[in-house]
Amino acid sequence: MLAQDLLSRLHAAGLDAVALARGELDVTDPVAVTVALERHHPSVVVNCAAWTAVDDAEEQETTALAVNGAGPRNLAVACRETGAVLLHLSTDYVFAGDATSPYAEDAPTAPSSAYGRTKLAGEQAVLEVLPEAGYVVRTAWLYGAGGGNFVATMLKLEASRDTLDVVDDQRGQPTWTVDLADQLFRLGSAALAGSAPAGVYHGTSSGEVTWFGLTQQIFRLIGADPGRVRPTTSEAFRRPAARPAYSVLGHDRWAAAGLEPIRPWGDALAEAVPHLLATSHAR
Repeated sequence: MLAQDLLSRLHAAGLDAVALARGELDVTDPVAVTVALERHHPSVVVNCAAWTAVDDAEEQETTALAVNGAGPRNLAVACRETGAVLLHLSTDYVFAGDATSPYAEDAPTAPSSAYGRTKLAGEQAVLEVLPEAGYVVRTAWLYGAGGGNFVATMLKLEASRDTLDVVDDQRGQPTWTVDLADQLFRLGSAALAGSAPAGVYHGTSSGEVTWFGLTQQIFRLIGADPGRVRPTTSEAFRRPAARPAYSVLGHDRWAAAGLEPIRPWGDALAEAVPHLLATSHAR
């Protein structure tokens, strides 16, 4: 989902980009990673590869760790050897999710799920191996045209159900992959120019909302009655892995790179919904 929009952004800028799918590059294989970077010799590597099955990670943490922990380390080592910048995507799940104000980039991490632990291992590997050229970009609540996501699901359900019960006790920042792709492009450019310090950045939309509030806004944008959306709690949708109740991330560090944070989630959603409807025929 994100990689497709990033490729579009790079192509629009007239830049050459090599996209290696999972079948073409196994990030858990250090030799394969080194060979790939030596062959293509990129100036910037963006790691969109990850084990993202949050619930499955609870029972398969070792396998998830190979992808989310060892994979980024392999990429970081290869980037160090070839002189490339590494932009590594991470997640809000590295935090406990019990805060009441946005998590700063340097806030203490305390993952409460196997997925969060494996992603934190990947962050630590990148920052350890590439202290001067490693960039960790935490994101959350992603949606876009290239894959399954909450916004697309709500658009489909609106057309088939009279009412929807949606969780109202989890708060976060819906983030359009088009916006994140543009931000990654800006960060990579700044990194190459030497104007963006390495380290952690938060790549989420500005503002905050619950899943319930997000769904109501989706309904408004397509002319549906937001009253058809009913609030409920996380207890109604119990899952193997705990979901963070508070996934709001702060964006102060973008100023150090001379960049503005991603725009408000509502502005992005208003632009994104017509694109999602056109590409998925969800309604």
